Amino acid sequence: MRLDKLLANSGYGSRKEVKLIVKAGAVMVDGKPAKDVKAHVDPDAQEVTVYGEPIDYREFIYIMMNKPQGVLSATEDSRQKTVVDLLTPDELRFEPFPAGRLDKDTEGFLLLTNDGQLAHRLLSPKKHVPKTYEVHLKSQISPEDITSLENGVFIEGGYKTKPAQAEIKANDKEHTVIYLTITEGKFHQVKQMANAVGNEVIYLKRLSMGRVSLDPALAPGEYRELTEEELERLNEPQA
Repeated sequence: MRLDKLLANSGYGSRKEVKLIVKAGAVMVDGKPAKDVKAHVDPDAQEVTVYGEPIDYREFIYIMMNKPQGVLSATEDSRQKTVVDLLTPDELRFEPFPAGRLDKDTEGFLLLTNDGQLAHRLLSPKKHVPKTYEVHLKSQISPEDITSLENGVFIEGGYKTKPAQAEIKANDKEHTVIYLTITEGKFHQVKQMANAVGNEVIYLKRLSMGRVSLDPALAPGEYRELTEEELERLNEPQA
């Protein structure tokens, strides 16, 4: 790992700022002054100190965010606010990115991390990681529609969705809500599945990803780091 990234991830400022620390002679690697911020170091095998203090290094960050409506699931955008814009400099130094996407108007569980391997496992269609959504529909839904959603429906491009789980939570003229669990992530998939049974999504919220559920204490736009137990559950193989 490059020395500047190691120092930045350990809380010593931006890469530009740590360059000044190194230039000032404050950084030692195995007892010798570091001279090149681009030099590669191994924090597990080498001793790195700043002003005589060993660095407290960790490589990855895992953030559970309750994504609010109106914010893009992206790392940057020239015109619109992204989920990364909601983070503080302490989290940004790890260069996290959203593991998967939620539509701009969708709320709920979004994982932000810099662990590319975990993100790949969670998003790979071969891993069948379940994602559960609270879906508010424009009109009532029939038992036959629920069966269709569970068996798979045809969406854009003639693609038939994989078997899903659907549970009615409310179903009257005023309020129709289902919980829908899918194991894939096609573009606008939940909305397209609702359209396939003659309905329309008016509100959508992701409740869980894998075996980890959104913390109900998190208001839209709020976030926290995953607990060790939650991280272990995300890493567990899916049934």
